[in-house]
Amino acid sequence: MTEHAENGASALDIAKLVASAAILVGGIAAFYLLVDVPLAARWLIVLGALAAGIVVALQSAQGREFWQFVQGSRIELRKVVWPTRQETLQTTLVVVVAIFVLGIFFWLLDMALGAITRALTGQGG
Repeated sequence: MTEHAENGASALDIAKLVASAAILVGGIAAFYLLVDVPLAARWLIVLGALAAGIVVALQSAQGREFWQFVQGSRIELRKVVWPTRQETLQTTLVVVVAIFVLGIFFWLLDMALGAITRALTGQGG
């Protein structure tokens, strides 16, 4: 077997992906080449090329596999238990207080180490 056959990528799938990229590049090139066309129309061309490129790419084996991944991710996202507003506020408060306390600690540590360094080196007043 060839490497492409083992990965599930046939020549047709590769052609679909190349065509998809070519459609997108063509849309972007049209944006810059059609300077006489109104800007809104040029953006519609780019968005249309993007949509067409996505549709073509999803027809390949890799595109179908990616779409299955997206569907599976959406299913898993529905299973997530999100924290309540109160839990979120409490956690945020704990983080803010911890940052404040550690900031003061490191400020005092920096001052103490600076004083020790100045005393050992004889610098400062």
